[in-house]
Amino acid sequence: MKTLKFTQKINAPKERVWDVLWGDDSYKAWTKPFSPDSNVKTDWQEGSSVWFTDGKESGMYGVINKNVPNEQMTFKHLGMLKDGKELPTDETTESWSGAIEDYQLKEQNGVTNLEVSVDTLDDHQDFFDDSFPKALGIVKDLSEKNNI
Repeated sequence: MKTLKFTQKINAPKERVWDVLWGDDSYKAWTKPFSPDSNVKTDWQEGSSVWFTDGKESGMYGVINKNVPNEQMTFKHLGMLKDGKELPTDETTESWSGAIEDYQLKEQNGVTNLEVSVDTLDDHQDFFDDSFPKALGIVKDLSEKNNI
């Protein structure tokens, strides 16, 4: 597994960017590059389970490893979902189970630097290299659009 890193400078305070990242409607908007009907189910509390779904109750599940409001959100991916059920670990899942996805926000003079790192297998790198810049561009647009 390798760790990919993506950054986005956003002309908005980190609190605004945080709200865009983890708000119900805005989350669905910025994650469309990953899946058109992308959704998340969680209470956003550290230690809580999190389901990343495709709108059909399939996708990935994990746990929130760290939640420092307005600063850092870290997910640990554990396995796959199908039809609203967590699937047992298999050989494929074991190859990436435990992968970390981390979001850090650092603000200076009203500009937030959003830094994302994600662990992935080689065969998913092209997908993330294409999708993450698009997704973070949407976070930037949404954060700046409503920043008055």
